[in-house]
Amino acid sequence: MNKLYAWLYKYFRPIVNWFYNIHVEGSENEPAEGGLLVCANHISDSDVVVLGASLKRQLRYLAKIELFKIPLLKQLITALGAFPIKRGGGDVAAIKTTLKLLSNGEAVAYYPQGTRHVGVDPRTTPVRHGIAMVASRAKVPILPVCIQTKKFRIVPFRRIDVRIGKPIYPDELALTATTSDEYKRASEYVFGKINEMIKD
Repeated sequence: MNKLYAWLYKYFRPIVNWFYNIHVEGSENEPAEGGLLVCANHISDSDVVVLGASLKRQLRYLAKIELFKIPLLKQLITALGAFPIKRGGGDVAAIKTTLKLLSNGEAVAYYPQGTRHVGVDPRTTPVRHGIAMVASRAKVPILPVCIQTKKFRIVPFRRIDVRIGKPIYPDELALTATTSDEYKRASEYVFGKINEMIKD
């Protein structure tokens, strides 16, 4: 962790846990070191904060490039681990940055759905195939994380269950080719592991 993140983690994590009423299961499944692709369902803009408070390691995450054009905010979110991505298409620079961070042993947050689905059961949403491509190229494990709350809407003080599954290693994806169909199949496999942790 960088110094700012470590300071915020120490002093603000208890407040975040209280405010969002976060309950974490499976912390023992989080690898302590090495490149890690943290994959979670996406139900709110608060997901990054919830994940950050739920995991032990500092998360690096993608943020829309427009945020980096705002003075002071750019410095803050960069210090907190964000790096830019252009919306609406494949951003090669963002993918390269992700791969570099993973090769340097960092943990990067990734949302398989690609965008927020507020109030929608993740099991009914589509999945993008970028997870498998990034994980296979970086040769790092994927940590599946399920974020669940009532009606999949985050509301202050309403209980949020964060369930951390066992890491999925590249061999488990069983990719037979570097094709869109294979990446899609493997990404759906990963997202299926996240959905398996949803409790009705």
